[in-house]
Amino acid sequence: MEPIQILLTQLTEIARASIALLPQLAVAFIVLLLTIALNRLVHFVVRRIVRGMKLRQSLKDLFNLLASIFVWMMGIMIAAVIVFPGLTPASILAGLGIGSVAIGFAFKDVFENFLAGIIILFRREMRIGDHIECEGIEGKVDQIAIRESHILQTDGQLVIVPNSILFKNPVIIRTHGDLRRVTIICGVAYDEDVDAARDVIAKAVSDCDTVDQSGHPIQIFAQEFASSSINFEVTWWAGSEPVEVRRSKDQVVARVKRALDEAGIEIPFPYRTLTFKEPLPLARSRQ
Repeated sequence: MEPIQILLTQLTEIARASIALLPQLAVAFIVLLLTIALNRLVHFVVRRIVRGMKLRQSLKDLFNLLASIFVWMMGIMIAAVIVFPGLTPASILAGLGIGSVAIGFAFKDVFENFLAGIIILFRREMRIGDHIECEGIEGKVDQIAIRESHILQTDGQLVIVPNSILFKNPVIIRTHGDLRRVTIICGVAYDEDVDAARDVIAKAVSDCDTVDQSGHPIQIFAQEFASSSINFEVTWWAGSEPVEVRRSKDQVVARVKRALDEAGIEIPFPYRTLTFKEPLPLARSRQ
């Protein structure tokens, strides 16, 4: 009977201790209820404050999340001190510090992406809808979240990129401005007049409605002596969206080809001249 008596004694002590803790548990429960109410109030206040700020929606959501985490940490800390009077805020914070170090090592990549996401959200250079290229990934920025960014490629595929990649590597923002410079190479035969060919190309490019001529001149330079042609570098400015660049190239190439044909200026095919040191014997076949 002695083991049973010991067990009953222990259960009795636990029951007495639990009953003695009931007032503290009730107060701690009330504190948690107040924490819920305070959290809703803080959410309302933060939303009112950030509503007038010119911030991205993801950044506004981040402020709400951080405010909620702070309120809940304070509420849980107060409730824990009430239930366990031996605890102090200093000891709780010390335990959180040691735990955060261990968690930090375990979830290093997650926190790295989280911090990179915060920094990217504060940047103004990369916006939703921009067309970017980074580490071989090219497409439109569809969403910037805390941990990752969503890049919608031109072929319709969605790529989820960790924010640390966008933070640590160079990012080309193709739609940073409204216009982008476009360049093509156009070759004419060596027998043609270079100045006349340049004038024909310039007139053809200027007649294209996809070419911006408001503040950027059309530039045409004779660039090199190629194997079968004099190559011109033709440069103009068009809309920065990828489809606008492709549409402008299509229009310019077609217009330049038509103009050179109408002017009788040859766009040569690659050809080679073969020279033999000795006469090449030819034989005529008899039928």
